[in-house]
Amino acid sequence: MSTLADKRRRVVLHWIGVHALGVAAALFFVLPFVFVVLTSLMSDQQALTRDLVPDTWEWGNYTAVLHTPGFTDWWRNTLLYAGLGTVLTVVSSIPVAYALAKFRFRGQRAALMLVVSMMMLPPQVVVIPMYLFWAKQLDLSGSLWPLIIPMAFGDAFSIFLLRQFLLTIPDEYLDAARVDGCGELRTLLRVVLPMARPGIAAVALFQFFYAWNDYFGPQIYASENPAAWTLSYGLESFKGAHHTNWNLTMAATVLVMAPVILVFFFAQKAFVEGVTLTGVKG
Repeated sequence: MSTLADKRRRVVLHWIGVHALGVAAALFFVLPFVFVVLTSLMSDQQALTRDLVPDTWEWGNYTAVLHTPGFTDWWRNTLLYAGLGTVLTVVSSIPVAYALAKFRFRGQRAALMLVVSMMMLPPQVVVIPMYLFWAKQLDLSGSLWPLIIPMAFGDAFSIFLLRQFLLTIPDEYLDAARVDGCGELRTLLRVVLPMARPGIAAVALFQFFYAWNDYFGPQIYASENPAAWTLSYGLESFKGAHHTNWNLTMAATVLVMAPVILVFFFAQKAFVEGVTLTGVKG
């Protein structure tokens, strides 16, 4: 009996030792979010105390945030920016990544190096000439179009990530499609895209998260027009107006974070698979 108990004790201790780091890391990321959620459900007075659990669950805080003037406009603008920007980025990056991964042409290495160098270029370096172009030449300041339109011309990180994933697709599938009479466009649409879904999902999620959380871009182009603010930029204004109402500020923060968490929760399998396979081949 004692031997069986010792064996069970060793199994439990081994499980704790193996998973201790993972549990600690999980708590490190989860507990701040739990704190934000609990604070968002407190009353105005309790939110200023050291209490961790609400005395009364104030679900009306979320209703108050949603009825804040401009909040629904920030939601609509963010969905437009993140949704349309993601579609444009994916559609424009796939053909370039396909050409860099599966075609052999003069200057291919130079083109790839150009894409990599664009990844290393900080956006702050080109912000002034880009702003002058969009604001002075095209008169699009005060809107999100200076951020959305460039996504129709590809994104260096998305192109590189897709190119790495497409390298994992065997050339034999493409050769078989060409023998059957498929052109390059049809081969891309009928053969490559179905096999590249995990990579496309990873790129789409990366771009969606970037646009949803982008603060720098809206600050540059849309700060002068509150009707064009996104959630990330509008949240800063909301915190300034409710700096003593921590419960409302936390409720607004939860509403901003929730869509991103839900999207990743439902798409994490494809996301992890896509990110993993992009490093298989160089």
